[in-house]
Parts: sequence; structure tokens; C-alpha cells
Amino acid sequence: MSTIRQVSGDERLDTAFTLYPYAFDETPSAGSAEGLRATLPYHEGNHTLVVEDGGRTVATATAIPTHQNLRGTVHPMAGIAWVATHPGARRQGHSRGLMHRLHGDMLEKGHLLAALYPFHPSYYEKFGYIGLPLNRTVTFPPEGLAPLLAVDLPGEVSWQSIKDGFEDYRAFQRLLLAERHGFMYTPDYRAVRVLDPATSWLATARAHGEVVGVLTYRVEGYGGRLIADELLYRDALGRALLLRFLAQHTHQVTRVELTVAPDEHPETWATALTVATSTEVAFPTSPPLMTRLLALDALHGVAGGPGRVEIEVVDDHLLSGRYLLEGTGGAIEVGQGTNPQATLTAAGLSGLAYGVLDPVDVVARGLGDISPGAITQLRSLLPRRTPHAFGRG
Repeated sequence: MSTIRQVSGDERLDTAFTLYPYAFDETPSAGSAEGLRATLPYHEGNHTLVVEDGGRTVATATAIPTHQNLRGTVHPMAGIAWVATHPGARRQGHSRGLMHRLHGDMLEKGHLLAALYPFHPSYYEKFGYIGLPLNRTVTFPPEGLAPLLAVDLPGEVSWQSIKDGFEDYRAFQRLLLAERHGFMYTPDYRAVRVLDPATSWLATARAHGEVVGVLTYRVEGYGGRLIADELLYRDALGRALLLRFLAQHTHQVTRVELTVAPDEHPETWATALTVATSTEVAFPTSPPLMTRLLALDALHGVAGGPGRVEIEVVDDHLLSGRYLLEGTGGAIEVGQGTNPQATLTAAGLSGLAYGVLDPVDVVARGLGDISPGAITQLRSLLPRRTPHAFGRG
């Protein structure tokens, strides 16, 4: 008979880690055991579960304690990862049992949200998850931003190794966590991975004595590409300063490649900028992030519009029940409902909460049944918003 238990420390090597190379790496892989031992510090605070059958590990799943901004309110979030099952034990319900246990464990620890990168999105939709807009990859020649070089902007950009600038980098991420809907902040023991082997540069934009933008990047070589990570900024000045810095690499690199938020418009950065903006959804290699609420408390006090509606959440082991959502003074209050005007799955509610679905989308996708009056109220209470789901950890 199989049992679920939590493992930690070096015990992961002989349990959860035995499944990782086959599930996530090229196999067979020489030296994978040594490589996994070296990653143990990056799993230090993870909540790792395994399923054991006859003393053998047959499945595993992990939650990374993270934080995420939901409509202006920062909540503890469980980043679900490393879900793997032995080939001979698949389709026996082990992943389902692990997901239910992980959700419950993390909710008990105070985590009100959860997120994951799915290998099979329709499977996780049944667990209450909804997909978020995918971040975009932008590619352009740096000389396309040359007009910015002639502009006198009130600020400057400095660069240094990520090792030297790591604390400033993390401090700026904390600022964005408080300001950007959907932004994620991973724990320190995960974030330090960028320091090993610390091959990135960090560009820091400052104006009026404050950091207004950061960008981690590396240069492939003379005449190659400048490959940047997430373009992070607080305002238009921070973005302009970082783009001007990229323009300074004209005649050194031929292309710049970086990641931007789903609602960024690179074609407006400069006149006649030749730019390719792309997203690619493919499973399991490049999936969009999926998220869900673990408790209705996640909505209590978040920014919202005026309105009042009663809902019923169905078919979910955590959220099923009747609730009253009421918007007063710019914030949502959650109470007990008695006469629901809308029936929602957990995925449907999560789509509304994160602002990626309109109530009509919820109905069209089969994630709920909403009366015309409730559609109007929900649209006002939880208007559409674009999550900036940066911070992949």
C-alpha cells in the first residue's frame, strides 16, 4: 500500500531526486547523482512530498514558498514544482494525491495562492488552475534604439557583475513585488542560483537617487547577441534608461534578445525600430504559468471595483462553498453567501481573480454558469488586468 510523507535535507537524494533525472533530463545521464547533490542548497526550504510503495519512491511533488502580488496585495504563494512519477506507477492517482496534500499543507502554512508550469494544462485545470498570459521574447538590432542616445535623460545606468549587485537586484524585485499585479518573489535560497556560476551582468538604472530599473544579461561575444532576462522597471524613465544602455552596444553585438511583460509594446520604443515580438506555447517545454486561489481569503481586501454578487464554487477540495463578494471603498470584502447568482469552478474563479478572464470567458470555456446580472457585477468587482508574472524560480 502506498503512503505519502514529507522528506527534507539529504534524504531527498534517495527519494525525490531519484525520479528527477528520468522525468526532467536527458537520460541516461552520467553524473546526474553528483549534479543533483550540488543542487541540494537550492531545495533547502522546499516542502517536498514523496509517495512510497514497498519502500520505493514512486512519485514526488514539491512546493516552493514564494510570494505573489494579487491586485496590489502580496500573499504567500506555493510554487508547485518537480511533479514526477515513475513510469511504472503512472496513471494510478499518485499525482492527484500529492497535489491535494500539497495544497492542504501549504494552506496550513498560510499560503493563499499557488502556481505551476504545467506539463498537461487540462489536467491542472481540474485542480483549479488557470493559465496566465505568456511573457514575450523581443529581438532587435541595438542600432534601432540609436535615437535614444541623443536624448538627455535625468538618470544613468551602471553595470557590474550580478555577484556584486545581487543585493540591489533583490531589493528592486521586492519593490516590484509590492507594485505589480502578478509579480512573484522567490525565496533567497532559490534566487542565489544566479550566482552559481555568476555569468550574468547587471545593469542598474538610477534617477533622482533611486533605482528605477534593472536588467540581467550576458554578451555571447563580439558580433553575437546580447541576451537579457526580464526587463524590470518602475516607470517609463527606468525603461528608457535601460533601452538607451542597450543602444550603447551598437557595433558590439548584432542582436538584442530580452523578455518583456505581456502588455509591453516594443514597436513603440523608437521610430522605425525593426523588432520581432514572439511567444510560443508548447507542452511540456514552454508552457504559460498557471495559477489558482487556495482560499477565498486571498480576495479579501484586494483592490476591486464596486459591486455585490453571491457565488458558489463547486467541485474543489479547498474552495467549494457559497460566498458573498462585495466591493466597497476600492477593496473587496468576502463573506458568507446564501443565494448564489453564479456557479464557478475554482479555475473560473481564479481566472476572474487574476484578471485574465472576463465573466463571459468563464461561461464560454465551461468554467462556470453566471447570470446576466452577475456578469455585470463580477466584471465591475474584478476587472480585467494583465499579470506581470516575472520571477520564475
